[in-house]
Amino acid sequence: MSKFIIRRVFLAILIVLFGSFAVYAVIRALPSSYVETIARQRAQLPGSKSYSEWLAQLNSLFRLDTDVFTGYAGWLSDALKGNFGDSWTYTVPVTQKFKDVIWYSFSLNIITFVLQTVIAIPLGITAARKQYSRTDYAITFFALLGISLPSFFLSTVLKYIFSIKLGWFDLYGIVGRYHEQLDSFGKILDMAHHLFLPVLVLTMLSIGGLMRFTRTNMLEVLNSDYIRTARAKGLPESKVINKHAFRNTLIPLVSYMSYLIPSMFSGSMITETLWQIPGIGYISFGAMQQGDIPFTMFYNVFLILLTQVSLLFADIMYAVVDPRVRVN
Repeated sequence: MSKFIIRRVFLAILIVLFGSFAVYAVIRALPSSYVETIARQRAQLPGSKSYSEWLAQLNSLFRLDTDVFTGYAGWLSDALKGNFGDSWTYTVPVTQKFKDVIWYSFSLNIITFVLQTVIAIPLGITAARKQYSRTDYAITFFALLGISLPSFFLSTVLKYIFSIKLGWFDLYGIVGRYHEQLDSFGKILDMAHHLFLPVLVLTMLSIGGLMRFTRTNMLEVLNSDYIRTARAKGLPESKVINKHAFRNTLIPLVSYMSYLIPSMFSGSMITETLWQIPGIGYISFGAMQQGDIPFTMFYNVFLILLTQVSLLFADIMYAVVDPRVRVN
């Protein structure tokens, strides 16, 4: 197992390096340039240097006057030292801005992940146990509905009903107008109140895929010979489902769920932007619009690292979920 983990870690490092270089090359090739915008603005100030002088100075400062390989090597050298530079858009160190906003996204996505798991897996098992029944059709219908609806449409519908018509929730933001006047518990309740609809949107959109995946794998397991043998021996149905069938269903579920956390941190960008929640997705979207290379690089490398850690965790969990699975 130790040799396998070492190989997987080495492979993950290679993927992170190639992925970060691809992101850096694409950002360098974008037609819009933050540096050109800033140089143009500063050149218009009274008594300022010319546009070409400002552009040359800023390109030299951010290593944009070199080729893409040299620029990436300089960025990688600084990144390995923990220095990701200052955000061009937010004028603070990238890591500091990340620490300020990551907890909003973390809270939003972890709550969604827990709700998605608690709701989708039992529904998938129920649909498999009652295949082709009204319950199965009803669960499948709502699952496909959740998969089909785009996040901006569902967010707009919920805003119209609960914010405009009923007035129960604010249209935007993470805190209310009088948030600073509340005590600690009141502040937590205020943030929970504002997160309710975004969490509802992300949960409704995500449970469909996991539910369908659970149902499909549960049906395959329930048709296995050892399940028929367990039933023939007179074991209670609950024991057959929970102990024998579900344990083997967990093997593909571990693989599927390993992608959920990184996909939620990237997929929640749209939801955070629609609700103006100052999480990592919303902040990164603003940075990308402004051509902020330091922050955009950090955000994409963060997603690549998160994906690789999740996949490594899934590989290790295979042996934990099923004792038959061992790595030579």
